[in-house]
Amino acid sequence: MTSPADPAEPDAAVGTSLLAPGWTGSPAASATGDRAYLRALLDAEAALTRAQAALGLAPAEAAGAVDAAADPDAFDACSLAARARAGGNPVIPLVADLTKAVGEPYGSYVHRGATSQDILDTATMLVAARTLDLLRPDLARTERALARLAAEHRDTPMPGRTLTQHAVPTVFGLKAAGWRSLVLDARDRLAAVRSALPAQLGGAAGTLAAFEAYGATDPAALPAAYARELGLRAPELPWHTLRTPVADLGGALAFTAGALGKIAADVLTLSRTEIGEVAEGSGGGSSAMPHKANPVRSTLIAAAARRAPQLAATLYGSLAADDERPAGAWHAEWEPLRDLLRLAGGAVRDTAELAEGLRVRPDVMRTHLGLTHGLIVSERLSAALAPVLGRARAKELLTELAARTYAEDRDLGELLAEVPELRGLDLASLTDPARYTGAAATLTDRALERR
Repeated sequence: MTSPADPAEPDAAVGTSLLAPGWTGSPAASATGDRAYLRALLDAEAALTRAQAALGLAPAEAAGAVDAAADPDAFDACSLAARARAGGNPVIPLVADLTKAVGEPYGSYVHRGATSQDILDTATMLVAARTLDLLRPDLARTERALARLAAEHRDTPMPGRTLTQHAVPTVFGLKAAGWRSLVLDARDRLAAVRSALPAQLGGAAGTLAAFEAYGATDPAALPAAYARELGLRAPELPWHTLRTPVADLGGALAFTAGALGKIAADVLTLSRTEIGEVAEGSGGGSSAMPHKANPVRSTLIAAAARRAPQLAATLYGSLAADDERPAGAWHAEWEPLRDLLRLAGGAVRDTAELAEGLRVRPDVMRTHLGLTHGLIVSERLSAALAPVLGRARAKELLTELAARTYAEDRDLGELLAEVPELRGLDLASLTDPARYTGAAATLTDRALERR
């Protein structure tokens, strides 16, 4: 019989990914793990001492001592997590452990003048920056694969679908070009938010007063020095309760998951057994049905797209942060933001694999253009027949023949050929869906000009 876990100890399985195949093994997984956060927290503490040393507020030897002690392998993340309950965040026990590790005479320079939120916010920005940097190669892979598909299928006709039904013909190249456009939109948004990630430094209530007490003649210069040590943007103000950086980051990540989710949604639809216009390069198996080749990559991307908006909503809700440092609003951000980084990172990885392996079936697309017995070009025929028959008569005729195509299981072109007034028209050309794709190919070319 299993005994209850000791409530004072964190669950040993926390941080595993048994139920998270969407981000397991992705670059974002290791970049957002507990060890990665511990490393970022220690980097933030060491950079603070270095920045103060650079401004003459601490001995250079103190900076060296803190740097040397700030080794994540020397700290116990599980112990820190358990002890974080006492003060509500992991920085408090970490500072105690780091101070002890540095020892005399420089331990007193650890965390000097800072507050816990300075360190945790800064560490979060470091984790985000490092994770976003890892997403760029997979986004680039996806863009290249989709550009290739768009170019190869510039003139591949397929049914366009609106409200789940066949509408008018389009080309697969335009669909792939649209997917690529979304990937580039995500890339640009992530790049913009990455460049804006700021360090956090304000002290107890955002006034930098403690640094003045420790001898800084210009404490307002310290945040910029701190940011330089970390490779982050210098903050205009302490942003303890001005949560724009976190909200913007969450929005960009949610957009990325949603944009990739659009690709997944299309692939899921088009790869259905009864449609089969595309297929994932290597589908997943079923535990019960040996014949299945499930679109697993698309499924995992779609799952991320469904979770991301709600996680971002929590971050937006945390904008309403009270006073100079908040109770609860800040704390509510930590897990949703890490989940968003992981979900987006996993979706980016999976979309790269999906795009590179996607199999397109032009012959199936061409066959499906005939499923409506030629009615897919009824819009074109309405315009072409109006000058010959008059607008009212053309509409009346097409409505009548549309009903007959299904009732008699005959093609619209065949029925049109029996109408005496139309014998002089090139009905074969007018009823060919491949010849009614409008500017789709040109639009594809235009979209591919974007870099």
